[in-house]
Amino acid sequence: MSNTAAKPTTFVFTDRTFDAKSGTLTLGYAYPGLCEFVETINFGPSTRELTNRENMALENAFQALHLAAGVSYYKAFVPEKIEINSGPLDDATADFFEHLYFEGLGEFAYRNQIKLKNRIRFPRGGTKPDSGESETKDRTLVPVGGGKDSLVSVEVLRASGANITLAAVNRAQPIVACIDASGLAALYITRTLDKQLLELNDQGALNGHVPITAIVSFILVAAAILHGFDAIAFSNERSADEGNVQWEGRMVNHQFSKSRPFELALAAFVKSHIAKTLEYFSLLRPLSELHIAKLFAGGTRYDAVFTSCNKSYRINDAMTDRRWCCDCPKCRFVFLVLAPFVEKSRLVEIFGKNMLDDASQIEGYRELLGLEGHKPWECVGEILESGAAFWALSEHPDWKDAAIIKTLAADMVEGGVQLGHAFDDAMTPFSVDNLPPDFKEALIDAIES
Repeated sequence: MSNTAAKPTTFVFTDRTFDAKSGTLTLGYAYPGLCEFVETINFGPSTRELTNRENMALENAFQALHLAAGVSYYKAFVPEKIEINSGPLDDATADFFEHLYFEGLGEFAYRNQIKLKNRIRFPRGGTKPDSGESETKDRTLVPVGGGKDSLVSVEVLRASGANITLAAVNRAQPIVACIDASGLAALYITRTLDKQLLELNDQGALNGHVPITAIVSFILVAAAILHGFDAIAFSNERSADEGNVQWEGRMVNHQFSKSRPFELALAAFVKSHIAKTLEYFSLLRPLSELHIAKLFAGGTRYDAVFTSCNKSYRINDAMTDRRWCCDCPKCRFVFLVLAPFVEKSRLVEIFGKNMLDDASQIEGYRELLGLEGHKPWECVGEILESGAAFWALSEHPDWKDAAIIKTLAADMVEGGVQLGHAFDDAMTPFSVDNLPPDFKEALIDAIES
């Protein structure tokens, strides 16, 4: 669609169907008169008979997933009219998804300079669905994304003796490699977006960041019910709460759907509208990125396979063995927070180079440290947390003479005392009281060991 062509004014959630034999959910969306979209999510066939309460929960989960996944298609034109062929939503559901779309598309709106306030309105006035149940006990799904955080959760729960199965949405090579290295059972789910969306983007439709963690969360909620799990343990940390830029009277946060406020809202929605016995939480929520880096540094099982670099997924698709591009905010940040806890030779081997001795990374580190620009549009830790890691390295015999540390030391010296306190704070967990009891004990044991 060219920039001069008429933009559609209505977005429709058309229908959804589920083939229990193959475990495939089909989600339909449309811009009337322009195109219809079909997205598929394959969960694999269930190997057990679901109860009536579980089937009720599964239907509720599919409805929520239909609404959540629609954000990928809605963003193409962000029309002011939304229709749902299955009927209007109850007020609580409409409120939840209006909030998810508004905040989850915050970065997208900022970058495209689109005002979303009062634009996103889901049809409301429907009846609240009865919440079903997940009737299996003591089986936990642990999503794995290929980075250090989820792998720390895996090892914390392995050490606790919890009955865990790892989960992944799509078989990206870094994720598969990490799961293989764990030696644990895994559930693979395949999400396939409609290719017409990419074609629309090529023709000038709007594009940008969506709240992908929210979409994955609802995929795993459905998977947990279908395959018999009573808990989903994500690995989002407290640093995800910090936003990136102030705009239009609110803080825009790249990691909104990883934040604690959204996690609590989603957990409450799951219990009230989907399955009242299903636990959804982030095991590492009380911890900072620095603290998680310290826990990760305690083992070497995943050194050769993990990556937090988004570019590495495209690189691996090109059939190379690179896992770190060493030229993006994620690579800079992960190297920075691991350095205080990982032996220098080991860290250089993991990344393939010493990023703190690469002068070309100066501007990128200045951004991470809050010396210019704003916090990068990536899943990186707090600016103060990056400064705390820098402070620790400025006094570390292995790192204090590195090019990045020496060059930026003068800019950071005035905050030395504050950064020292920030490091101590980062290594002090927030309250673990919001975690389910068994998981709280597992995390405490890992911290204290």
